[in-house]
Amino acid sequence: MKIITYPNRILENKAKKIKDPLDKDIQKLIKKMRETMLSNDGIGLAGPQVGVSLQICVIEYENVFYTFINPKITAYSKDEKVIAEEGCLSFPGKFLMVERYEKIKVRYLNEKGKKCKMKATGTLSRALQHEIDHLNGILFINKVCLKQKNKKN
Repeated sequence: MKIITYPNRILENKAKKIKDPLDKDIQKLIKKMRETMLSNDGIGLAGPQVGVSLQICVIEYENVFYTFINPKITAYSKDEKVIAEEGCLSFPGKFLMVERYEKIKVRYLNEKGKKCKMKATGTLSRALQHEIDHLNGILFINKVCLKQKNKKN
């Protein structure tokens, strides 16, 4: 699959919910997204990044492959935020400092259509927030830490 790069408008649109996670086209999409993510040295990839405006993202973290269908963040660590460098496959070669919550809780469907909940911290939390932002049409360039923005001026 080809990775869509900015300024393609699909990256700024909210993706549609998936009705049937077990649909054969969705199952093929999951496989293709994983292959695309890995062949581009990414740790996460969202549907809009491959031209599919559906609420699906894949993440590989510590040799575990996750599929998140219709993910929703249900809780944040309000007082614990971390500023760290992020990259994005849709912005090749661009790395920016972004502030994210250290811990989150997420509800989603997995690739088998099963309802799941997850608590994520650290890098997994950051990757999930980044990919879920993609599903909502929010790009990491819009979340650049103010300290970073001020350095440019």
